[in-house]
Amino acid sequence: MPDFLSDGYRLAYSDEGQGEPILLIHGFASNRHVNWQYTGWVDTLLKTGRRVISIDNRGHGESEKIHDPAAYPSPAMAEDARRLLDHLDIAQADVMGYSMGARISAFLSLKYPERVRSVVFGGLGMGMVHGVGAPTPIVEALEADSLDQVKNQTGRSFRQFAEQTGSDLRSLAACMRASRQKISAEEISGLSVPCLIAVGTRDAISGSGHDLGALIEGAEVLDIPDRDHMLAVGDRVYKAGVVDFLARVSST
Repeated sequence: MPDFLSDGYRLAYSDEGQGEPILLIHGFASNRHVNWQYTGWVDTLLKTGRRVISIDNRGHGESEKIHDPAAYPSPAMAEDARRLLDHLDIAQADVMGYSMGARISAFLSLKYPERVRSVVFGGLGMGMVHGVGAPTPIVEALEADSLDQVKNQTGRSFRQFAEQTGSDLRSLAACMRASRQKISAEEISGLSVPCLIAVGTRDAISGSGHDLGALIEGAEVLDIPDRDHMLAVGDRVYKAGVVDFLARVSST
C-alpha cells in the first residue's frame, strides 16, 4: 500500500496504469476500494488508457484515523488531494469525486484550477450550495454503542454502511461534524474548468444537478436514470457519460 504524508497525516492511495491521469476522491464512510475498485470504475478507466489514482481520505480506508473534528474541513481534504498530485509529480489531472468527494473536488478545482484539467461532481448537485441535511442524526448513529440503539433511518443507514466498510466510527463521526462546508452560488459560479455533474434521478440526498449546472458556465449535466444516491455510484450510464466527457476534454 503506497502512502504519503499530508499535513502530518499518513494517507493511503493507489496508482495504476499509464496515460493521462485522473484522480478519484471517494465519498463519506467509503474508501478508494469500495467507491472505485469494487464498482468497476478503476477497470473502466484503465481500459480507456488512463493512469488512475485514488486516495483514501483522512480518517477513511487505510489512511490515518483522526478523532478530532478540526482535522476534517473539506478544504483541508482538498489540500490532501493537491499534495498527492505533488507527491506523484503530476502537474495537472482530471478529477472525479463522489458525494463528499465531489465537495472536496470543488474546493480543489476552485483553489487550484491550474492543477485540474476537468472535474466530475458525482452524487452532489445543489447540496453543494444549500447543504445535504443536518449531520446530527448521523453523528449520533456513529457514536451509538450499537446499531440496535439507532432509530433514525438516515443515521441507521450510514451506521450500517460504515460497519460494512470496516470503518473507524469515531473518525467518521469527527468527519461528519466538520466536513460539510457549503460553497456559495457566487463561489461555484466562478469555476473555470470543464465540469460534468452526474446525479441519480432518484437521489434524495444530492440536490438538483441541473440547478447546480445552471450556476456554472459551460457545465454539463448527466442524469443517471432510476438510481438513488447509493446505486448511482457504479451505474453504467454514469460510467459511459464520464468516459465520453473525458474523451472530449482530452481532444480539446
